[in-house]
Amino acid sequence: MLKAQRRAEMIWNGNLARGNGEVKVGSGVVETLPMTWASRTEQPDGKTSPEELIAAAHAGCYAMALALTLAEGGTPPDRLRVAAVCTLEEVDQKPKITSMELEVAGKVVGLDAAGFGRAAHQAEQLCPVSNALRQSVAIRLTAHLEA
Repeated sequence: MLKAQRRAEMIWNGNLARGNGEVKVGSGVVETLPMTWASRTEQPDGKTSPEELIAAAHAGCYAMALALTLAEGGTPPDRLRVAAVCTLEEVDQKPKITSMELEVAGKVVGLDAAGFGRAAHQAEQLCPVSNALRQSVAIRLTAHLEA
């Protein structure tokens, strides 16, 4: 039975507006990722945000789900490019992640645009990150087959 756990840790110093923190991921693939409120709501200035990390996780997870879906359908992809945009907005005077936009372009031999679109939507339903977000975040998917 599949079970995977991954760890990340955040150390935060100071208050929200002027404080700062660093995210460490358990795999050690990156050293630390600096984060501030300003990098979250204004300009990143070389720092990350929870929304950027969610977007990265969603893009990666969705790409894997689509690769699986296409391969199971007999048309494995040559290449997939997934862009994800996670939007943080003020709703009822509180910050809320309101939407996730996924845009996928793929090169898949033996598949037409309609078939790619069907596979793309099927994969979005399979994607664990999509499923974790679905109840509270609007997910919009755009799929383009490359020649």
